[in-house]
Amino acid sequence: MSTFSRSWLLVKTAWGVLRADKELVVFPIVSAIGAILVTLLFAVPGFLLQSAGGNEVFFYALLFLFYLVLYSVIIFANAALIGAALIRLRGGDPTLSDGLRIASSRFGAIVGYALIAATVGLILQALSRRGALGDIVRSLIGIAWNLVTFLVVPVLVVEEVGPIEAVKRSGALLRRTWGEQIAGGAGMGLIFVLFFLLATVGAGAGVALGVSLSSTALIVACIAAGVIAYIVLALLNATLGGIYAAAVYRYAAEGVLSEQFAPELIRDAFRAG
Repeated sequence: MSTFSRSWLLVKTAWGVLRADKELVVFPIVSAIGAILVTLLFAVPGFLLQSAGGNEVFFYALLFLFYLVLYSVIIFANAALIGAALIRLRGGDPTLSDGLRIASSRFGAIVGYALIAATVGLILQALSRRGALGDIVRSLIGIAWNLVTFLVVPVLVVEEVGPIEAVKRSGALLRRTWGEQIAGGAGMGLIFVLFFLLATVGAGAGVALGVSLSSTALIVACIAAGVIAYIVLALLNATLGGIYAAAVYRYAAEGVLSEQFAPELIRDAFRAG
């Protein structure tokens, strides 16, 4: 099966799970709203600090605090999503309160992991300010970090370990289950890249038509439609990604193939396509 075919089938399968539990999309919505509020909260002091020519120490301290709060919100919502998704994959019928209950029970570990993620984020930000070489190192570290931590949230939710142990456990599960194939990393990202591209082209064409017709209403409508499409696609990407992560965790940690997913979608999760 080609990478594209596998990615498309993966999106369709995860979408089928979402259709059975449409409320799962609420968790990414909560995450997005929380992220916006946190960003607005830190935008003002950040702008004032930059305008006043604040020193680098204060800048990085504020940035670290921003990352910590932001990641806490995002990881909490993701833990709720994956917790609920695992209930569905195991044959249950999850509710929103089930997901929130699961995430709340692991709040301390979630904040602990957010602390680790914020530290990594700060390091990556510092590297990005070191020129081209820094950007290269930043990219390599970022890719490795995202791969090693792919299963951290399911581990936090199910195994009730601390954040450091969860990172170690995530990396160990991936290495043990997929070994050298882990570098492939094929997933549903390709499909959503295409969707985002189509949304961009569609909105851009509409705006161009509006300009040619001197129609402000058409221009505004196309821009609004493009923004809405981006938001919907981002929420779907986050939701389907969480469902898939839950299925991958079941296979890696428990040796169980969720019946909703074709075996090759899980067994070949990190196989180079």
